[in-house]
Amino acid sequence: MDAAPTTPGPTSTAETGRWLVVVDTDDVDVRHREVPEMLAAEGLSVVGYYPRLGVAVVERDDDRLEGLRLRCRQRRRPLTLLPERTYQALDRPGDAADSTAPADPPFADTAEHTWGLQAVRAVASAATGAGVKVAVLDTGFAVDHPDFRDHQITAESFIDGEGPEDGHGHGTHCIGTACGPRTAGTVRGYGVAPEAEIFAGKVLGADGGGSDASILAGLDWALQQECAVISMSLGSDVREVHPPYVAAGRRALEQGSLIVAAAGNNASRSAGDPGFVGAPANSPFVLAVGAVDAELGIADFSARTLPRRGGQVDVAAPGVEIFSSWAGEQRHRTISGTSMATPHVAGVAALLAESTGLRGRALWAAIVQEAVRLDLPSLDVGSGLTVVPPVEQLAEAPAEEPAEDPAT
Repeated sequence: MDAAPTTPGPTSTAETGRWLVVVDTDDVDVRHREVPEMLAAEGLSVVGYYPRLGVAVVERDDDRLEGLRLRCRQRRRPLTLLPERTYQALDRPGDAADSTAPADPPFADTAEHTWGLQAVRAVASAATGAGVKVAVLDTGFAVDHPDFRDHQITAESFIDGEGPEDGHGHGTHCIGTACGPRTAGTVRGYGVAPEAEIFAGKVLGADGGGSDASILAGLDWALQQECAVISMSLGSDVREVHPPYVAAGRRALEQGSLIVAAAGNNASRSAGDPGFVGAPANSPFVLAVGAVDAELGIADFSARTLPRRGGQVDVAAPGVEIFSSWAGEQRHRTISGTSMATPHVAGVAALLAESTGLRGRALWAAIVQEAVRLDLPSLDVGSGLTVVPPVEQLAEAPAEEPAEDPAT
């Protein structure tokens, strides 16, 4: 796709005023050498360039961007130019979250485990995520949290002026659900993959907000670290598929990494509004996660599939009243959101990666194929509830890799 920059009106509150340059190609030499050379040749002010993705963030300069567009056309390079957007953590603090629940027996937290661990069947799994690198790109991590004393953690910040420490809490909560302790200690067990190696990328600031620049920098870092699973509980309420995450998702799968992202909290089902899957989850190469409650009903806030390629909810996971770790003196907190559903899936992906050796597209396919069907529309929950299947079950039915999306 070759799009010239346009002259917009006043900058939207969801845009930064900077521009994205996306060269979505599988040619490594083009991404690592040729694109930086073209950016330099046009004299563009580059905020950040992410060679593993083929995406740059630049200061807006219409004449120079037009020159880049013509240069790419001459070299027959795929190019998309578009405004940089902002993103937010997708939680609903203190929200019990209405839902439409079927008459299935409900799950409930116990003294030993959260209801989420029970629902995804992590408590019965012999796998722990050992040897699997899991990146959680969020608000950072409370590295001094007592529940994580024995964990291997690498933390990095991509927010200007802020270190990797979590000044918000959301990132620590998501990391806890994905990779926190599974065995009860001072509190109930709440982590799906307790022995996974944690990579905490701070791409959202203490206010819970970030931009394409910080998120793409975190993605590029996670791929450099060879993380098998990348979890993103963040989003922007845009219906259009956002090209940088098409490129990023595609490159990640090629390198054996799976990006899992929150579908979005923009629904209000009790008011008749099912919402829609936003960016980055609406990329066809990013696994989009919806939220269910303890009775396996769809959460009131959980976004529905868009009627276009790439806009679908792929799977669902526990996302209502989820107990996990928190930053600061509070240490633990119960909150709701598709943000909380996403790290459940990331944790399950880590368990499957450990026990089967599956990576990238094959890991995606296994998660989708082994999901438990729910008595809910696939528009809301995709293939169903993400669970940890017995390893022998996977061995009996090898996973098929998802097909390329011809629309991209």
